Amino acid sequence: MTDSSPVQVPGTVLTMRRIGAYQTMTLVAPGVAERFRPGQFVALAVGGEQSSMLLRRCFAVREVKPDYGGTVEIVFSVRGKGTQWLAGLRPRDIVDVAGPLGRPFPLPRYPVTCVLLGVAHASAALFPLAAVLRQRDCPLHFLLGGAGTEEVHGARGARRAGDSVAVATEDGSLGSAGRVEDLLASAIEGAQAEVVYACAPLETLRSVSRTCAGYGIPAQVAVEEPMACGTGVCMACVLPVIGDDGATHMVRTCVEGPVFRGERVRWDDVGTIPFDALGAPRALRLGERP
Repeated sequence: MTDSSPVQVPGTVLTMRRIGAYQTMTLVAPGVAERFRPGQFVALAVGGEQSSMLLRRCFAVREVKPDYGGTVEIVFSVRGKGTQWLAGLRPRDIVDVAGPLGRPFPLPRYPVTCVLLGVAHASAALFPLAAVLRQRDCPLHFLLGGAGTEEVHGARGARRAGDSVAVATEDGSLGSAGRVEDLLASAIEGAQAEVVYACAPLETLRSVSRTCAGYGIPAQVAVEEPMACGTGVCMACVLPVIGDDGATHMVRTCVEGPVFRGERVRWDDVGTIPFDALGAPRALRLGERP
């Protein structure tokens, strides 16, 4: 059995490409590719050895291959100094890589009909999952979305990997006009789906989870929550999640996630510590000592 513990290695940039609105980087990262399971992520150091940018940047994995010593492909958009530095790297440059990190997608034991829903570059995480589900003879139906045509990631790959593909853009420039989660109910009914896998921003995942609950099918959601360390130390990415014991726990997205069962996340309480969560601060009554 392959060791699944994460490693920290110097990754060598193999290729850097611009596809639509996003950068695609392929790294040679020995040890990471063979340990990776769909849904996990990697954390990259940015800025170089003398940089004041201390925090890593975390990215979903688009593809792993054993070629060239083990390659890992990530997709990202340039949003700040860290990702701008990464976008400026060239082949043979070195970047420190830690991974694979996080909890992967649970996989079915027998063939089930799956809907795979992704928004923008978060869709990248669906493709290694699709490859494994295909090996298990699962029918696959993709739903991809983005603000516009340039922001939809992976439509061509989805057509190769899936039994069907539907696209929605907010500006109506590609596929249906609107949000991709608006297509979910009809996709579930049309495909007679038995499970939904989703990679998207929190608001989309909230909608996906509620739709799946209405149909009585599980939603496995990979949460896009900002992560400052990626290893569970800083506690910056906590979410209120109902555990197997029925109690609400404040869990770390980077360690206990990023994959969760959609119905277990308390979406309406994200960004807060619910009063009934384990360890939550308790309001003192008048005259009561702390």
